[in-house]
Amino acid sequence: MRRLLELGGFIAGATLVLFGVAVIVLGATGYSTVRSSLDRERIVGSSDMPPALIREEVEDAGLTDVELPECAVAGKAIDDGSSARCFADYMRIHMLLRTGGLTYAEMPRYASADGRGTDDAAEALETESGAPVGNPLREVWVTETALATALNVSYIAERLAVFSIVIGIALLLTGIGFVVLDRAALQRRGPAA
Repeated sequence: MRRLLELGGFIAGATLVLFGVAVIVLGATGYSTVRSSLDRERIVGSSDMPPALIREEVEDAGLTDVELPECAVAGKAIDDGSSARCFADYMRIHMLLRTGGLTYAEMPRYASADGRGTDDAAEALETESGAPVGNPLREVWVTETALATALNVSYIAERLAVFSIVIGIALLLTGIGFVVLDRAALQRRGPAA
């Protein structure tokens, strides 16, 4: 039993080293997956994606209370989490410009003859079957939200991968520390132990 207790530090240290290595490998794999997935999509920032230009567009459109991106991805490949997040921010601004500053929830549900839209199905344009026609800009908002969410998830996934690598290194160093401390304790006891 005493021998098992004396080896406890080695066992704990070895376990932490193994977990540390596993977490580092998983983090590196996740990081690589994010980068290769984004690269595979071949997304490139459009020419209106520097902060100064988008600021002008927002001011010209008269939009207020719009959070503008400070990053620039014009002409750049979207191949990492940070550029994916930046691109998603610009997509949101583009959609707000297109809708006059209205979000999905603020827009009328149906299309109307006057072009303003309506929430009253009786006032909406109708299909041949008599069903009200949905507001097409709301449908574009849904698509924008889905794409922006995917890009933002890439950013989050990359950050989590980096965090995993850091935690793995901490586990690895802690495990090595346990082994060193246990070995030093056993050497202090000497041959009599």
